[in-house]
Amino acid sequence: MKQHSINQEQLLSRLRNLRLASFAEALSQQWIKPIVQDLSFEERLDLLLSYEMTAREGRKIKRLVQRASLRQEARGEEISYAAARGINKSEINTLLRCDFLAQRQNILITGATGCGKSYLACAIGHEACRLGFSVRYLLLPRFMEEMAMSHLDGSFPRVLNELLKVDLLILDDFALTPINSKQRQDLFNIIEDRHQLRSTIVTSQLPVKHWHEYLGEPTLADAILDRLLENANRIELKGHSLRNNSKKEVQNEQNAI
Repeated sequence: MKQHSINQEQLLSRLRNLRLASFAEALSQQWIKPIVQDLSFEERLDLLLSYEMTAREGRKIKRLVQRASLRQEARGEEISYAAARGINKSEINTLLRCDFLAQRQNILITGATGCGKSYLACAIGHEACRLGFSVRYLLLPRFMEEMAMSHLDGSFPRVLNELLKVDLLILDDFALTPINSKQRQDLFNIIEDRHQLRSTIVTSQLPVKHWHEYLGEPTLADAILDRLLENANRIELKGHSLRNNSKKEVQNEQNAI
């Protein structure tokens, strides 16, 4: 019987053509590590497949994080639990597990400017990406202006449909600027479409008790808040601005030089 031979470069090339680049990289490493030669074929194959799967998972998470467009590179393990902030560590750790996504729950984060609302929202968003969920971050005042443009160019239905498909939508800086009737209707459409289907995080300097007054029109305000507040996790951050603390630390370091 004729023996079929293939050199290493040909094999690596075939693997890369099959989009198994990480598998190929791991195989090339096996060839130069004598200790691996003592393993059985099945053991070596398992190592190669594990390497490929881990690499693919890493690339998927990277894509999800990029698409999320998070405002900050926030990490759950870097959240400050200083007593003055009024954060319940157990509650935050539960949210970081992202079980609330399966339960279609919302998260409402309020507190003074600079107290870490956006950071906390982005930390939860980043953890959701790491667990394989799709996330979209929106700075709400700016996005409302973009929505107005989408009505003019006819892309509003497409934008709305894209937001509906996202597992976790982060609406940052709610109630930071005045809202008009068209923006109020757009906000209702977003919240209504996602109600009981997907989770939304809303951050705001304005306490929740004043949201109805801010929204203005009673009927739509009731409809929006009923959907946001139903089965929602509410977090009220306290304390001074973390931004001011960071500025003071930088100033102290400069003064020490």
